[in-house]
Formats: sequence, C-alpha cells, structure tokens
Amino acid sequence: MTDTSSVSPDQRAAILTEALPYIRNFQGKRIVIKYGGSAMTDAVLKERFAEDVALLSFVGLKPIIVHGGGPQIGELLKKIGKESRFVKGLRVTDPETMDVVEMVLVAKVNKDVVSLINGKGARAVGVSGRDGGLIKAKKARPARLAHGDEDLGLVGDVESIDPSLIASLEERGFIPVIAPVGSGPGGKPYNINADTAAGALSAALGAEKFILLTDVPGVLDAQQRLMSSLSEEEAEGLIESGVASGGMIPKIKCCLGALRGGVPKAHIIDGRVPHALVLEMLTEEGIGTEIVREQAPGARPASKTLRGENP
Repeated sequence: MTDTSSVSPDQRAAILTEALPYIRNFQGKRIVIKYGGSAMTDAVLKERFAEDVALLSFVGLKPIIVHGGGPQIGELLKKIGKESRFVKGLRVTDPETMDVVEMVLVAKVNKDVVSLINGKGARAVGVSGRDGGLIKAKKARPARLAHGDEDLGLVGDVESIDPSLIASLEERGFIPVIAPVGSGPGGKPYNINADTAAGALSAALGAEKFILLTDVPGVLDAQQRLMSSLSEEEAEGLIESGVASGGMIPKIKCCLGALRGGVPKAHIIDGRVPHALVLEMLTEEGIGTEIVREQAPGARPASKTLRGENP
C-alpha cells in the first residue's frame, strides 16, 4: 500500500476535491482501457491498476478492459519448443499457435486480471471476443514485404462488434474484461492485436475515452519532449514527418481510428507510473498524451476546457 503519512489533511482534501469535476463529467460514461506492457507484468503495478479500475467503477464510471498477453504467449510457446515469429509487429499464427493464444489469453491472463480487480472489491467478469458474438473477425490481409507478401495465418481484423453482451454485463454492475480473440466464418478463432481490438471496441461502444497503457511516457516530439495534447492533424503529421516511429506509429493510428469512430479523446499513457489511470482520468494535469478529435466549427478551444473534458 502507498505510504501517505506525509500528506497533510489539507493536501488530502485538495487531491480529493480536484477529482470532483472529472467524476461529475465522466459519471456513467464508458472508458475503454487497453491493458498491457509493464502494468501487466510488474506485481506492484498490477495491484495499482486494479485499484484504479475499482475506484473508477465505484465513483460511477464504466471501465471496460481489453488486455494483451504477448509476453505470456511467447513464454508458453518457448516452453513447448515452438518459435515465435513476427511480421510487422504481428505474431504469425498457425493453428497450433492459435491454440496457445486462446489458452493463455482466455484461460490464464483474463482470469488473472479479473481476479485482481475483484480482489479490490469491484465486480469484474472475463469474456473472450468470441463470447456472445462480441467480436466478428475476418482474416487479416497478408503483410506486404519487399520480397513478397506473407500470409499471417489466423491473425484477424475486426469486422464488426455486437455491444449487447457488454451492455448486459454493465446493467448488472459488472466490469467487462475482454480477451482479444475474434470469431471468424464458421466459428474459426482469430488472434487480434489488442490495441486494434480495444480501439474498435471504444468506437463501437460509444466510449467517452480510449486509453492505451504503454511502456513510454507518451508521444514525444523531435527533441524527445512529451507532447501532452495533440489534434488529429498534428498526430498524423508526426507519422508523416517520421517523428513518430517504430511501435508508436500503430498506437497513434489506433487512436486515430477510435477518434474517427466517434470517440472524443484517446490517450497514450505510461503504465509504468503507479496509478496512471487515476492520474489521467481524475486530475487536471493528467499524464501522457491526449489526442483530441477535430472540433466542429464554433466549438470552444481545448485550452478553455478541463484537460479531461470534451470541448
């Protein structure tokens, strides 16, 4: 537990009252959170994440968790003597690998995340994207490489999402925790990138926010300084100019996809920071980078609103 003995009563009161406008603004609204990186593997960070999710739920927000599990999948594949192979950041998934993916994501990681959140007094339920027809998938296009296209196997793209299962769980007071496996034609399972699945879910569910937990401070400029707020146009410009590179490119694109699907704001935050979710959601300064959907003509500029509030 965090030591707060040095915090004065006045400071405690100030911290709590700072959260009030954000609690009011986001009460009853869906927040889709992609959970991955160090926050999923470090014991202390796992506890802090679960506490944050429980707190957000207790004050009236509707968190929805989509988790990854790449390192855990790779570890089990290694144990059974099967090599992990990636093309453009996507795991090539043959039928045997798909069995491992489902075993790890659905039977192990999902249960662990649910148990952590429930241990904080909240009510979480784990589901797979295949449950209740939640995520319909289609086979991903072959990766285009210099020496020719490469088939990725059972890697899928999101074709459609049926939100009725999520709505049903929320009506009963449960926090959905979703493993990113989709159901293709004939019920065939497909391995879907967790960032992609979370972004698509945030748009389909009409989320107020889409939050990506990462292992970096956020989006950095050419001088490696954190950029706290970006418009869609500015985010696209970082990719086009080459300032954003490597693994940050798909994360920004995932956020842009969510914004174009109607989500007002997307956030890329540092999951290595304890209580990153609460700091982003319930404080004025926030952490990481927010990417804001382009405003309609006549809307108030973002600088005139709470950082976490929509113009």
